[in-house]
Amino acid sequence: MKAMVMPHPGGPEVLCEQEVPEPTLRGPHDMLIRMHAAGVNPIDTKLRARGTYYPERLPAILGCDGAGVVEKIGESVERFQPGDAVYFCYGGIGGHPGTYAQYAVVSQYHAARMPDTLDFVQAAGVPLALITAWESLFERVSLSKGQSILIQGGTGGVGHLAVQLALHQGAKVCATVGTAEGAAWLRERGAHSILYREQDVVGAVRGVFPDGVDIGLDGVGGEVFAQTCQAVRDYGEVVTLLAPPEGMDWGEARSRNLRISLELMLTPMFKHLEKQLIRQAQILREGARLIEEGKLHIHIHQALPLSEAAHAHRLLESGGIQGKLVLVIDG
Repeated sequence: MKAMVMPHPGGPEVLCEQEVPEPTLRGPHDMLIRMHAAGVNPIDTKLRARGTYYPERLPAILGCDGAGVVEKIGESVERFQPGDAVYFCYGGIGGHPGTYAQYAVVSQYHAARMPDTLDFVQAAGVPLALITAWESLFERVSLSKGQSILIQGGTGGVGHLAVQLALHQGAKVCATVGTAEGAAWLRERGAHSILYREQDVVGAVRGVFPDGVDIGLDGVGGEVFAQTCQAVRDYGEVVTLLAPPEGMDWGEARSRNLRISLELMLTPMFKHLEKQLIRQAQILREGARLIEEGKLHIHIHQALPLSEAAHAHRLLESGGIQGKLVLVIDG
């Protein structure tokens, strides 16, 4: 089968198209998926640049997100049949081959039925971003109706889904964006927009919520994490998708009794936590319902052929992507 292979860490140019053996079912609950599309996520570019979680296992096939059709099932698979359209987030961190390929193997417990209202390209952009947003809002913290939240990076892959989930929950949402187009998108959905290049973010937040927001979601990292802490009220909560910056002064956060949570949706895959992997598939089922009801929409910034994976990585690393990048996988 065709696959985009990472022979060693490096720049986007290390990704090369190769013929590799088609994967085989490893256990009775496994399914062979004929891939139609693969999502491209920031974790893909980081693993390509610095090495995977399993540096001794090279070459590697990247890609965590996928959408395709079940082609073959193990003897104990009951949830799906050949011909079913599924989407999932599994593989691609170095241990298990990823989705930048024509075929992938995934357990029935780690996949979900693809939303009927989405095509394969749209569906492939959903899993990692949706699970990250969902876990951040409802499991790292418990966002509830009437609460206020600041979402940093409100039109990014995770951010644009987090905005919609928070609004659906009945929260009061403000989010940072880099463009007037992104600000308009937020306003259309009932969220308050902050143009971070032109406005003082903390001042803008406190202009709407004088005491600060109840919750801050940092999807950017670095100094933006510290900024998010400053925008949250006393005894508020902050969730970050990245590591806090080195040398950060924690004095203010500590004196104001902020609760800090870290979110990494890859942990169950890396640590083989089956209960949590099954829970993530449940989130995909819940997300499919919201998508089919028209309450959650995925924005695809651009779809590119699988052979242009390196270009997709360059685009993602250049910044300014609104929504998701997806690779289209032909037969």
